Amino acid sequence: MLVKHWKLTNPKIVGHDFGGATVLRTYLLNKIEFDQILLIDPVAVSPWGSPFFSHVALNESAFNGLPNYIHEAVLEKYVTGATYSEMDVETLKGIKKPWLNDEGKKAFYQQIAQSSQKYTDEVEILYSNIKKPIILLWGEEDNWIPIKQGKKLNKMIPSSSLIPIGNAGHLVQEDQPALVLSYILKYFKN
Repeated sequence: MLVKHWKLTNPKIVGHDFGGATVLRTYLLNKIEFDQILLIDPVAVSPWGSPFFSHVALNESAFNGLPNYIHEAVLEKYVTGATYSEMDVETLKGIKKPWLNDEGKKAFYQQIAQSSQKYTDEVEILYSNIKKPIILLWGEEDNWIPIKQGKKLNKMIPSSSLIPIGNAGHLVQEDQPALVLSYILKYFKN
């Protein structure tokens, strides 16, 4: 585990999307103590997964066989669906780049097909045991993981605080970068 490898003691941590699920699993199952936890639109509460995720899981090899120009179009539509505002061209280019060669294309569909709700179901039952204050930042316009899931998670973790972020989708850090950074700096200042 990276925290142990780097010999970190009680680090502060931010997790987004599946990174949020990883933070919660690491804290609850691996008993790694974090000084402070801030989660941004985490994958944490059932049900989750879009129709696209389900379809890729059933047809991964077919997606791997897409011609590159079709794959790029699917990828672009997928990524831009995660923001509320139009994404900066250079940012979009940077997000797409690792997934555009043959190895990246395969990895993109593989990581979707391998995602499983069992990884959150294992820890979801433990959320009520969390006593550590946790900050939840959530895009009010998140179409991937709607804010109602954030409200549900907030109720499941009694020590959490939910902060809705207006004019932001799932990629809150792209839609409202200055605001997200201000919350991170304010929270981690303590």
